Amino acid sequence: MSKKRNMLLLGVSVMTLAIGTVVAYQSTSADAATASETTAAPPPPPATVTVMEEQNIQIWKDFTGRLQAVDYVEIRPEASGQLQEIRFKDGQTVNKDDILFVIDPAPYQATFERAKANLQAAKNQHELAQKDLTRAAGLVKSEAISKKIFDERQSNSQVTRSQVEAAQAQLKQAQIDLDHAYVKAPISGRISRAEITVGNLIQASSAPVMTTIVSDKGIYADFDVDEKTYLQSIYTVARDNEAQTKIPVEMVLKSATDTTYKGVIQSFDNKIDPKTGTIRVRAYFDNEDQSLLPGMFVNVRLGSSTNESSLLISERAIGTDQDRKFVYVVGTDNKVAYREISPGASINGQRVVLSGLKSGEKVITEGIMKVRPDMVVTPQLASAVTKAATTEPAAE
Repeated sequence: MSKKRNMLLLGVSVMTLAIGTVVAYQSTSADAATASETTAAPPPPPATVTVMEEQNIQIWKDFTGRLQAVDYVEIRPEASGQLQEIRFKDGQTVNKDDILFVIDPAPYQATFERAKANLQAAKNQHELAQKDLTRAAGLVKSEAISKKIFDERQSNSQVTRSQVEAAQAQLKQAQIDLDHAYVKAPISGRISRAEITVGNLIQASSAPVMTTIVSDKGIYADFDVDEKTYLQSIYTVARDNEAQTKIPVEMVLKSATDTTYKGVIQSFDNKIDPKTGTIRVRAYFDNEDQSLLPGMFVNVRLGSSTNESSLLISERAIGTDQDRKFVYVVGTDNKVAYREISPGASINGQRVVLSGLKSGEKVITEGIMKVRPDMVVTPQLASAVTKAATTEPAAE
């Protein structure tokens, strides 16, 4: 009996030991699994951010313009006759009063000589009448001639003086007509080609365009500014012509974006066009190298007259949601938040933020397609990321 009891107690002890071993093994396995799960949890993904800071910048706005010549002249004849000479080459630079065309001057020269002779004859008649009047003045005092004769000689002197004046006017007109036979350049500049060849008969009454001249020392750029920009950026800070001429303006040729010209505002129009909601603006630019030609399309950049304190953000940080613009902001808990903004002017790959952001906020500037609202990230400043990238050795 005692032997059976001892065997029973031994079996219970063995079973208890086995159960304890199993429980201990299960507990150890559970702890190991929990530790493994904790170790395997990935950290929040990194996100490149930029801290918003206000900067004093000059705002520039772009407009499309067209170049216009400061002076443009269509050369038309003022004399009739056969074209005898063309004294320029196509595209040549001419100076004011250079002779461009010669219309047969012989008829006008003959008229001039005749008018010159008529003037001399009129002067001789007037000189004789003056002598007769002087003699009559002495004779009338002694009553050698009647008062009537004296009056007649006085009248004759006045008539001959008028004839001299008329002859002088005819001579002057003849001189003008003769000068018109030599068609001259009214301005200096670059001339176009001759539209009429030598030998053609020209009628001043139906004067054709013989050629054109455009000035080449300076040039205008005409462009349209929208009403909002004019009221906010121009009218509020520059209300008179003197202040407007100080507004900075630059021009870039559409075919050569690396060439920039600096100019000055020439004038603003006196009204807003109700059809387009814009105001016409004219800027003046030097054209010393004569590379700017009338009719060219150009990009005109109009700058603010003073620097403004604004927030700037990279273009890459801005997303589009239908007709809205947004950015992702990282809060103090490192959670991503969706933020709608109102972007302004573009400056060297950055945009001015008109509303939606405040100074000191962190904005994700790289890889915005990889993040979502309420996502936890590890923010990394853009300057630190750039520095790490530049110091990392190149891969072999």
